[in-house]
Amino acid sequence: MVERYDLAIVGGGLVGASLAVSLSATPLRIALVEAFAPDSASQPSFDERTTALGNASRRVFEALGLWQAMEPDAAPITDIHVSDAGRFGFARLAARDFAVPALGYVVPNRVLGRVLWEGLRRAANVTPFVPMRVQAVTPGADAVGLALESDTGRMDIEARLVVAADGANSLVREAAGLSAMVDDYRQVAVVAALRTDQGNDGTAYERFTAAGPMALLPLRGAAQHNWRTLVWAARPEDATRLLQLEPSAFMAEWQRAFGWRAGRAVELGRRVPYPLALSRSSEAVAHRIAMLGNASQLLHPVAGQGFNLGLRDAAELADLLAACPSDPGSDEVLADFAARRKADRGGVVRFTDTLVRAFSNTNPVVALARDAGLLAFDLLPPAKRALSRVSLGFGARAPRLTRGLMP
Repeated sequence: MVERYDLAIVGGGLVGASLAVSLSATPLRIALVEAFAPDSASQPSFDERTTALGNASRRVFEALGLWQAMEPDAAPITDIHVSDAGRFGFARLAARDFAVPALGYVVPNRVLGRVLWEGLRRAANVTPFVPMRVQAVTPGADAVGLALESDTGRMDIEARLVVAADGANSLVREAAGLSAMVDDYRQVAVVAALRTDQGNDGTAYERFTAAGPMALLPLRGAAQHNWRTLVWAARPEDATRLLQLEPSAFMAEWQRAFGWRAGRAVELGRRVPYPLALSRSSEAVAHRIAMLGNASQLLHPVAGQGFNLGLRDAAELADLLAACPSDPGSDEVLADFAARRKADRGGVVRFTDTLVRAFSNTNPVVALARDAGLLAFDLLPPAKRALSRVSLGFGARAPRLTRGLMP
């Protein structure tokens, strides 16, 4: 027999799991298909990386009753310092200027995954198929069939709506006949935990250097007062060299590129490489299929907007499905979803892509212009207020979850 569901979410990573939890109070029968167990070391979503959550994302998790479990491991970002190494441009943002406790929070991906899946285990209407892989997608007039396979066997399910939350190389997107437009930035992010001799003060650094842009983000925890997450985007050949350096040599090179604002580097964690590209689905939806998260758009981590954008995708879709559970995959629902998400998705893609290209350009005229722009930004409160609202999205309306309300 073929098991029938209202909704099948393919991909139980951060975005897919968030959507499933968001719909746990609805009458929808939901299947969640994930190839890796959430506590597996092979789970690519819940790895050594951290995620910077904007305040809108924090409100989503508060509304879902998950933030209390995340907060002990969430490092508040009270200040942001942006600088252009070796040049005069810099800009600063401070939470106190906007009368908020923090501009955002840095949470380890493993913590996000653990808390989300704890929430899923309490969701009576969600059936997890884990670990199971999708082998085939068969679109039909009234439902989409999914052929699932695990090490112990195979089974078939179908759903009136299938959500592709299976990453940038989405099998579901491909089966829907949609292409992905990919711009290779020719950069690889080297991600590692870095300890310095200076305690965290809540400052997140974004520094653009000749060796590539790097972010240094605070971590939280009893053993992590002096630890930070380093994300260093470098050319592929430079990234290979950085990964092969002895820890002391790596820290010395980082110190020369970054400077001394965060103190002296004294210890380095495991380094992991992640190739960087901009990937965009040709369409947001297909017949009874919707694209979410990296299956829709994969962004450069320069401004920390990727997951926040994907979470707003999930929040918007949750709004629509909670209001129209009779046929979640109808053309009307999917057209409404695509229209609601178009401005936000396009705005964030342009914002991050412009940052990457502007700060990767070595032309002296461009460098002078961007440094002047940074200084002007630092002196203009309206510009700071506009940037502080990026985490709310570029859309005309905010989904209910981002306002702290259940769908």
